[in-house]
Amino acid sequence: MNDATVHDQQTRRPSIIQFENVRYGWQADAPVLEVPHFQVGRAERIFLRGPSGSGKSTFLGLLSGVLSPWQGTVKVLGQDLARLSSGKRDQFRADHLGIVFQMFNLLPYLSVTDNVCLPCRFTSYRKTRARHRHDETIQQEAHRLLHHLHLDESLWGRPVSTLSVGQQQRVAVARALIGKPEVIIADEPTSALDTDRRDAFLDLLLNECAMEGTSLIFVSHDRSLAPRFDRQLDMNEINVLAAPAPRQEVRT
Repeated sequence: MNDATVHDQQTRRPSIIQFENVRYGWQADAPVLEVPHFQVGRAERIFLRGPSGSGKSTFLGLLSGVLSPWQGTVKVLGQDLARLSSGKRDQFRADHLGIVFQMFNLLPYLSVTDNVCLPCRFTSYRKTRARHRHDETIQQEAHRLLHHLHLDESLWGRPVSTLSVGQQQRVAVARALIGKPEVIIADEPTSALDTDRRDAFLDLLLNECAMEGTSLIFVSHDRSLAPRFDRQLDMNEINVLAAPAPRQEVRT
C-alpha cells in the first residue's frame, strides 16, 4: 500500500485514537516515550513492531489507560483518558477496548463459554451490545463468536485448561470481541503458533474485525504478517526516543 493510498484512507476515516505531544517515563528525569503525533482511523488495521526497549509496553499502557502521560493527550473515541479518574479509566477500558494478551490470561477453572462471557460481567455497555446484536442472550453471542472462530461446539462447555494452545487463543479472541468493543489490542497473539495455525488465526481475527468495523492494533515481531494490514509501523517511527542513533564513522 503506497503513501498516497494510506493518506487517502486516513482522511476518509474518522480518528478513533489520537496521541498528541505525549511524553512519559518511569523516572522523573528519564523519559522513555515521546510521541509527537499518532492516530488510528475507525476500522483501521495497524501492524506494530517494537523490539525490547522501544517503548512498546509503555505505549500500549498509555493507549489502554493503564498509564497517564506526563504531558500531552491520549484520546480514545474522543475521550482524553487523563481527564478520567482511575476508576473511570478502568470502566472506559472495559467498555471500549478488547485485549488479546500474549499469554491469553484465561481463567482455567471456567468453561470456554464463561471465559468468553466474562467481560460482560464488568461492563453493562458491552453486555447490552452483545444482547442487542440479534436480540439474543450473551451466551448465544459467545457461541456465535466461537463458531465464527471455528471452535468446535463440543468444546464450549469444557474447562478452558483442557484446550490446546491454538484453541485457547481463539477463546481469547472471542472474549476480546464480545460486546463489539471499538478497539482491539492484540499483543503478540501468534507467537506460540506454527505457520499454518498462525495464518488461519489471523484470517479469523481480521475477518471478525472487518465484520464488526473494529479498529485493530496488532503487535508482532513477525514481519511476514505485515502486508495483511492497512499500515505497518515500527515503534521507532512513533516514539522519537526509540529512534536508532546515527551511525558514527569509526576512525583507525
